[in-house]
Amino acid sequence: MNPGLLEELRQLLGADGLLSDPSERLAYGYDNSRRQAMPDAVALPTSREQVQGIVRLCRRDKVAITARGRGTNTTGASVPIAGGVVVSFELMARLLAIRPGDRVAVVEPGLLNGDLQTALREHGLFWPPDPTSAPYCTIGGNLACNAGGPRAVKYGATRDNVLAITAVTGAGELVKFGAATTKGATGYDLSRLLIGSEGTLALIVEATLKLTPLAPERRALRALYLDVASAAAAVARLMAQSVTPSMLEFMDGDCVLLARDFLVKSGGGAELPEAGALLMIEADGDAATLPSAIAALSAAANGDGCLDVATAADEAARERLWSARKALSPALRTIAAGKINEDVVVPVSRLPDLVERVRAIAEARQTKIVCFGHAGNGNLHVNLLYDPADAGQTTRAEAALAEVFATVIALGGQLSGEHGIGLGKLNFMAQALGAETLAAMRAIKQVFDPDGILNPGKVLPP
Repeated sequence: MNPGLLEELRQLLGADGLLSDPSERLAYGYDNSRRQAMPDAVALPTSREQVQGIVRLCRRDKVAITARGRGTNTTGASVPIAGGVVVSFELMARLLAIRPGDRVAVVEPGLLNGDLQTALREHGLFWPPDPTSAPYCTIGGNLACNAGGPRAVKYGATRDNVLAITAVTGAGELVKFGAATTKGATGYDLSRLLIGSEGTLALIVEATLKLTPLAPERRALRALYLDVASAAAAVARLMAQSVTPSMLEFMDGDCVLLARDFLVKSGGGAELPEAGALLMIEADGDAATLPSAIAALSAAANGDGCLDVATAADEAARERLWSARKALSPALRTIAAGKINEDVVVPVSRLPDLVERVRAIAEARQTKIVCFGHAGNGNLHVNLLYDPADAGQTTRAEAALAEVFATVIALGGQLSGEHGIGLGKLNFMAQALGAETLAAMRAIKQVFDPDGILNPGKVLPP
């Protein structure tokens, strides 16, 4: 990088606002995808004006910019493959306002999801997106990949819970989209366009979030099944009846064993028998309506292949079950050194077909595939496990992944439900969207980022 640009950035940000030492930059070159690249510098802005200054200087010198939250992304979206400047929003982490009367919160992008939820709790409110990484992922990162989580089945993902955005485009211009209103018909809805764009269109510097009242009570069911096909069929039944669960999670038999092991170690293993598959179902509401909701969900969960439907005895039992679910992804790394974790999504009615075809792919490709996920949205986390040191296993896993994606597309689904595209799914975008659609997306990219400096090489294939 031009030494002159480094000096200008240092003057803009102050001595502590620009990191240029290799040992400091290294920590900002990777994310949870385990991909890595070294940025030329790391900028730590504290204001939107500084963000504008960074973009304008980098645009002048045609230097790439990669926005970063806390690096929990699993697709490589925050890896600076083009070098350039990583803009880390860790110092722009203020909760600017909570307005209970409007049911909104105004935040900076570096605020942690978990910290926001803690602050909202005393007002009897919450922000629905709740990814597994919620305690240590940022709101900006949630917006960048349209994060979801278990509660999305009832309350929607990030895109459904944001009212307004302030951002800096690739031209260094400050733009504001939306307002703190739940209704609006004034021009194009560009807030929703930026959400899920993975930092390729603009750098978000402020967001107005739509809040939801906390339900007074919640209750969880655990349904066990003979096999994954029976559980997948139950999901379709559950989503076809009138009561919408607040969470609906799926585990295949391998995940049930992992969860059982987790619960044994935490002192609650006897509560989880072995099974071919499991559904975790939760309803929330008030004391008057919750019993009937639980009864309806329990009836829908029952059916062919159902072994048992039980209500969590108390809040502690519910928490242990959800803790086991959240421990699944890291626990899978204990089974195999290599893990490809994809988050495909299909219409809920096609989930049984997806589960059946994934199992057929695993058998044909001699690759272990473990599945769990947000079944109520048709969002399945497909984990392909293999040994990277074994060339044959690696080849079979990659072939299996391509077949999984082809199956998802054939079933009317999408490559990603909540993790985004990043680098991991880039080569499948043409298959998923087609030339005309990608051309329209590239035209939008050109409007927001005329010189292509924002997170180049991500989302859109060459």
